[in-house]
Order: sequence, then C-alpha cells, then structure tokens
Amino acid sequence: MQHHRKVSSQQAHNTSSHEYQEDFEVKETNLNLGDAAVYGGRGWLSGSERMANTLDLVEQMYYLYVRVVKAKDLPPTAITASCDPYVEVKLGNYKGRTKHFERKTNPEWNQVFAFSKERIQSSALEVFVKDKEMVGRDDNHLGRVVFDLNEIPTRVPPDSPLAPQWYRLEDRRGEGKTRGEIMVAVWMGTQADEAFTDAWHADAAFVYGEGVLNVRSKVYVSPKLWYLRVNVIEAQDIVPNDRSRLPEVFVKVQVGNQILRTGICPDRTANPMWNEDLVFVAAEPFEEHLVLTVEDRVHSSKDDVLGRISLPLTVFDKRLDHRPVNSRWFDLEKFGFGALEGDRRKDLKFSSRVHLRACLEGGYHVLDESTLYISDQRPTAKQLWKPPVGILEVGILSAQGLLPMKMKDGRGSTDAYCVAKYGQKWTRTRTIIDSFSPKWNEQYTWEVYDPCTVLTLGVFDNCHLGSGNKPDASQPRDSRIGKVRIRLSALDAHRVYTHSYPLLVLHPSGVKKTGEIQLAVRFTTLSLAHTIHIYGHPLLPKMHYLHPFTVNQVENLRYQAMTIVAARLGRAEPPLRKEVVEYMLDVDSHVWSMRRSKANFFRIMSLLSGIISTNRWFTDVCRWKNPTTSVLVHVLFLILICYPELILPTIFLYGFLIGLWNYRLRPRGPPHMDAKLSWAEAVNPDELDEEFDTFPTSRENDVVRMRYDRLRSVAGRIQTVAGDVATQGERLQSLLTWRDPRATCLFVVFCLCAAVVMYVSPARVVVLVGGLYYLRHPRFRSKLPSVPSNFFRRLTAKTDSML
Repeated sequence: MQHHRKVSSQQAHNTSSHEYQEDFEVKETNLNLGDAAVYGGRGWLSGSERMANTLDLVEQMYYLYVRVVKAKDLPPTAITASCDPYVEVKLGNYKGRTKHFERKTNPEWNQVFAFSKERIQSSALEVFVKDKEMVGRDDNHLGRVVFDLNEIPTRVPPDSPLAPQWYRLEDRRGEGKTRGEIMVAVWMGTQADEAFTDAWHADAAFVYGEGVLNVRSKVYVSPKLWYLRVNVIEAQDIVPNDRSRLPEVFVKVQVGNQILRTGICPDRTANPMWNEDLVFVAAEPFEEHLVLTVEDRVHSSKDDVLGRISLPLTVFDKRLDHRPVNSRWFDLEKFGFGALEGDRRKDLKFSSRVHLRACLEGGYHVLDESTLYISDQRPTAKQLWKPPVGILEVGILSAQGLLPMKMKDGRGSTDAYCVAKYGQKWTRTRTIIDSFSPKWNEQYTWEVYDPCTVLTLGVFDNCHLGSGNKPDASQPRDSRIGKVRIRLSALDAHRVYTHSYPLLVLHPSGVKKTGEIQLAVRFTTLSLAHTIHIYGHPLLPKMHYLHPFTVNQVENLRYQAMTIVAARLGRAEPPLRKEVVEYMLDVDSHVWSMRRSKANFFRIMSLLSGIISTNRWFTDVCRWKNPTTSVLVHVLFLILICYPELILPTIFLYGFLIGLWNYRLRPRGPPHMDAKLSWAEAVNPDELDEEFDTFPTSRENDVVRMRYDRLRSVAGRIQTVAGDVATQGERLQSLLTWRDPRATCLFVVFCLCAAVVMYVSPARVVVLVGGLYYLRHPRFRSKLPSVPSNFFRRLTAKTDSML
C-alpha cells in the first residue's frame, strides 16, 4: 500500500471543461523500493534474502523466465513425412509460441518467455513441441516437457545466465519418452534480468506482427549533431546564360532539407563577392551532401543556374575553437552535366569556381531543445567534454488513474508507456497493455555533466500494436497522456525523491488531468567542489559567446536539429516516433499563444510585485503611517550616514537573514507542471482553439478576422506602453540636447550649482540633508507633485514629430 502526503500548498481548481475540482498537486509516496517477499524453498527466495542488484529505486517484480533454445532429432509425422516445428509454452491460461520452421528437424529459436509471478495460477509449466501441419488434431504435438514450479531455480544478478539443458520429450499422455530433445532453461528472476527487455511477456499475448517490437523497453541515443558553417567568400569567371547582360548572382546551398541563400551581390560583375556565413545542422553518420549552386536572378520569378557542385560533408575540417580554417577553391560544373560519366565530365568542366571556407563546428552545443529546460550543454567534440559531476538515477514505477485514450472492443482502453529524456540518452519503458494503472518498475541511469539541467518524462498511449503499420498519412499517432519536468538543481544530493506527479495535458477544451505517474529520483554528486565550481561556468560552450548566433538563427537551427533527431530516432527498431520526440522537445514552444502571453505577463507582474510592495512600504514610511517604523528607519539612516562603511555589510547581512528566514519555507519536493501558473485554468475557449490551430490557419475567415482584431487590440496596448517608455527616455535625453533651450539652460545651471555645493560640502552632509528631506513628515509635504517631477514632465520628446 502507498501512503500519500501532500507536499504543495496549491489548491485544486475548476477547469473550463470540468464541473468538479481536480487534484493538480505533487504527492510524496512511501514505497518498498528494492524490497521483495517471495516463496521459500529451492525455487523462490525466502523473505530474509534480498535481490542483490542495482535496481534499488523500483519495486521488485518477479517473473518466470523460459528460454527455448533449440531442438534436435524431432520425428517426422506419418501424414506429411516431414516436420514444421514450433514450441508452445503453457502456464495456466497463458500460452506463448515461437515461430515455426518449414521442414526442419533440428530447429533453433533462442526465444525467451516471461510470466509475471502475480498472475501465475498453476503449479506446473508445460513446454510443447508442435507441428504446424497438424494444427487442429488432438495429437498435433510431437512431445512435451513438464516443470514443477517448486523446483525452479532462482537467478540473482549479477550471476551468470542459467545454462540451458537438454530434455527428452514425453508423449502427450506422459506415459513414455518419444524421439527428440529440446534445450530449455527455466528460472525465476526479476526485471533486472538481462532477458527481461527482449522477452515475450504474457500480458501482451495478443500483440502480433511489428507490435511485438513496439511494446518492448529500449534505450535510444540521439545522433551526434554538428553545426556546418559555410562561409561563401567569392566566385570567379561567372558567365551568364545571356551574355548580353551582367549577372545578378547569388549562391544557394542545400544540405538535406535545409536550404539557405546568400544575398545578391550588389556589384553586377563576373567576379562577385559575398563573404556571408550560412549555418546548417548535420548528423553523424553524414549521409547528406552539400549541394551548392550559383544562380543568376534573371527575373523576380526566374533564376538561372550557372554552376553546381556536390560535396560530401566528410571533406570538411572539424574545428574545435575559434581559429579560422583554411579556405578552398572548388570548380563548378556546368548545370546539366552532373550525371555524365567521369571522362565526359572532364571535357565539360565549367571554368567558373567558388571560394569557400567551410568547417564542422565542434565547439558548439547543437541545441535541439529550449535553453530554458535544457538537459545537455556539452560541445559536440568529445575532446572538449569535462568529467561528469554526478549520477542521475530514475525509477519509473507506475501510473494511476489514467484516462481511456482509445476504444477497443467497444470499451475504453489505454496501452501506456513512458519515455524519459536526459542529454543524448532516451529511454522507453515497455508498454503495459490495456491498463489504467500500469506498473513499469524500470530504472535508468544517466551521467550528469551540469546540475542546472532538466529531466523530461512523457507518458504516451501506444497505437501501434498490430502488424499493419504502414508509413502513410492514415497511420495512427501515439497519444499524449502527460509530461513531467524535473530540474536537477532543485534536488538535494544523495536523497531519494519518491513522488506522484500529476499528468496534465492541454486540450482545445481546456486543461485536463489524465492521471498520475509515480517516480523515484536520486541525484548523486561525485564531487561537491566540482559541482559548486560549475555554477561559475557559462551555461553553454564558449563558442556560443565568442561567435554567437542571431536569435533567428538559433530558432531555425533548433527546428532543424529537432527534425533530424526525430527522423533518426524514427528509424530505430522499434521506432521512437516523430510525435513523441516533438512533444518531448517542445517543438511548438515558439508558436503564438494568447494563454502563454498572459501567463508570462503575470509572471512579470509577480516579479515586480516585490518592488511595488517595497515602494509602497517606503511611501508609508515617508508619510509616517506607522510612526514607530518611520522612527526606526530614521535611526538606521543616521547610523549609515555616520558609518558609511556599514552600508554594504548591512545589505549582505540583510540578504543572509532573509535566506535563513525563507529556509523554513523551502519547497519540500521537486517542482511540477502548474496549471495556474500556465494560465490554463481560466483560459478563454477561443484562445485555446487559436493555440491549437494549424500554421497557416485552417479556420474560417470570420474567426480569423475576429482573432486578428483581438491581436490588434493587444498589440495596441503594447504599442502604447512601448511609446510611453520611449517618451520617458527621450525626455531624459533632451536634458542636454537643447531641444528646449530654456529647460536645458536651467539644467546646466543646476548642474553647475550642484557641482559647487557638493565640492564644498562633505558628502555625508549632502546625503543627510537629502535623505531627511525625502523622509520629512507629511506636515511638511504638499499634495502637489514635486518640482523635479514637474520639470521632467515638461521636457520635450519626439512624439510631436511622429505621424
């Protein structure tokens, strides 16, 4: 049983699509991690024994493993005079079978079957060798072997695998031995067994075809990504197709699906110069070529190709720092002759050539996720990696209260699996078939190179359990159930966090809680000094600061990197599908959202609330709302004037005391998805529909017009605020620009007088007089604005010059 204790003080709220309150809180759970209680005797472990393995963050799950290796000397049947053998493993009501072989008396299967201990309802395990040609007959099996479960040995990792043995087949009545033998190994184990991942599981018995691969747990590694920088310097001897005109030349470079162009050379010449950088994303192994074409802008709708060259990415140098690489000249081929034989191509070699400086950048980290919740910051080149500072261990335990994601046999069903992503390593648990409370109990480990990173976990519904999964437009997509982010810097070192996290998904109808996921997380630091030292290092490798990319380049390159990662992981077996990778990497985080804009606005207001509260408190001090507080502030002010060397120590001591005071209010658990902070609870339905709209829009013209008018209204308010900020800045600038001669003259005279007074008077006296004047009693104050405020508001700005 699990005991839940609420950690967060956040209250449940009403959503737009629910009339009841949902619990969006993180709950702490007490679990028996790494513990077990199983049978005694020779077969099952006694309660006093423990599994000596590394899976100490999950609950132990016990399985009966059956490895069917091979058979020999199988007898042919009397009817067909041949044998098409396969093996059927039967345990109570559960049956698993191997593939069959055509006309083979010595087949080899080497297949593992796993039966959950919780579902075992029989005391005997039967292994049948059957003939496919005799299916349906009472005597269709060639022989069998029966195992008593009480005599099954237990394997405790890290012991070596149990050696399979030959067993003589019995006839169907068990009256005697028949011809033929089968090699089998049977043992009891846990999910820590090496055979667990690739085993056929009894709870997924109805899965067939490619679906068998899609339900297994796997570990994936993101492809190694490089930035390819191509500096197009110049070209020589460019000859246009129309010799009567000078060309307007530009260069187009393509790497895979990425296409970038230089600007048109301003000088219409046969030797154009650009000196422009084009940056692409490439992944190892380098499968694409760099295809460069020199084109002539003949018309706004027509470009003539004047030359072309295709280069493998392996010809370019790999750069680890900011030192420039050598430039190279490349001859261009006349467009249209690229497919000819080598000797013919030499005859038609175009005399034009292009000057390039290209390299693969190893000093950058290729961003495939937002820097706000980045999980890896290492540069591409492994030579530049620093040693890890810690180990992250995550136990993906179970989920509870999942909602039905699809209909199966007339009822709701969910086939859930969990994906975790940290750094280049992706993990995928096995799919638990048709369960709203799946138990995975799988543990994974990552090396941590920076504690200021984020672990992302997502839960999905598997929609690929059959064999008819063809890559077409009608292929089903794995549905999102929810996502959790855990920032490592918010975790105490060496502590095990066992919490139940809400799974929240935003739908066009509003935010919805689709269940909870239970996790056990432990962050272990290898060196405390090294971990603290990391906090003084830049967030990204130094090349990002020595030669930074523009904001548009970063967004475009990140999108290309996400596309490449999704394509490469989608080619794995089983594939990690595109919709899963995009959801984990937040591919739509840059898309316009009125809801997200409101959330960010209120985040800013929350930050400013402290400054506003401090200003309000100081105003009350100046107005003597509380005489005791005002007197104490005057005393503190006088002390600081008399002893100015105490100002900085007082400020830092005040920060130290605030930190100690807030320690008792520190968060007890890791942060989680906050529906209230995301402004997802009270959002307008039309704003949600706009957020889920495609790009370009697919809505009706009236809806688009209404949304455009709403956007204009919001932009108008932003425009007004921006104009007010610019006005204040221009007024400050006009103090010394003589735009208003009288105002500038007054300010210049004031500056001269202030300089003389401050030169003659001690600084303490000036500060004392100014402070006492500002803190004066309301009896000596006027309700009208002060003279400096009136003077500043009368200064000129450039608003009168705007149309």
